[in-house]
Amino acid sequence: MAEWAMLTRSSPRTRTLDSLSPHGFHRVTYYEWGDPANDRVVVCVHGLSRNGRDFDVLGEALAPTHRVLAPDMPGRGASQWLADPNDYAFPTYLTTLTALVARSGAERVAWVGTSMGALLGMVMAAQPNSPVARLVVNDAGPVIEPAALARIRDYVGLAPTFATFTEAQAYIRAVSAPFGALSEAQWEHLTRTSVAQDAQGRYALTYDPGIAVAFRSAAAPPDLWPVWDAIRCPTLVLRGARSDLLSPATAAQMAQRGPRPPVVEVPGVGHAPMLLSPDQYQPVVDFLRQV
Repeated sequence: MAEWAMLTRSSPRTRTLDSLSPHGFHRVTYYEWGDPANDRVVVCVHGLSRNGRDFDVLGEALAPTHRVLAPDMPGRGASQWLADPNDYAFPTYLTTLTALVARSGAERVAWVGTSMGALLGMVMAAQPNSPVARLVVNDAGPVIEPAALARIRDYVGLAPTFATFTEAQAYIRAVSAPFGALSEAQWEHLTRTSVAQDAQGRYALTYDPGIAVAFRSAAAPPDLWPVWDAIRCPTLVLRGARSDLLSPATAAQMAQRGPRPPVVEVPGVGHAPMLLSPDQYQPVVDFLRQV
């Protein structure tokens, strides 16, 4: 608990940029830790319905050696909602992240992605002349298990409101149960960074329910093995030992193909490790500090 308090002693700096979707520009909020002049940049990208504040602890842990940038992806957190919900798709997200890399001023960046953010990192890293120099893939891979997609479809895009913060926290704990046995302080942190009070004083989730439109209408997930095989940068894979999205078989195959990364399995956790405790974030910190 003492280490948790130390690593969350201050809030990150809040920045914004404008990015482009097929239906116009939108404002994106991102968070920054570390020396603003440091050219050792880490881009951290959250999962489908999460936000950039998921990386508060990792950002603090890396701040002595890196500048860490974590966006609220469009329609999440403090970022603007898109005019057309069909634009909540990889082309828009990749445009946003390319703008963020350009804004950083760094020629090369490291990448930490959880779930959706990991898939986006894989796509970015696989491109010719990619700026991604090191890649951390947190609980995602070239094969996405149908059971996990069905579970996520059950709750993503819902727009419940809650009379009290306690009710909101109970909901966050229920839909996020695969995160594992987090402490009371960690659950409170995840809830406070995921809800806000509306004009009626009720607590609502800070994401656009429209993010589910493209997700639910998508066909079967594409075969991403060609993407994986194209990645050449040093890579680390994290997997929750109980993950329903990244299977043991897929993780084992990832270790033998493409960048041939080490795979670190986090016991007692499903989808996905939240990088809030030393056993989860320290392997990431060590990997990124190897250069």
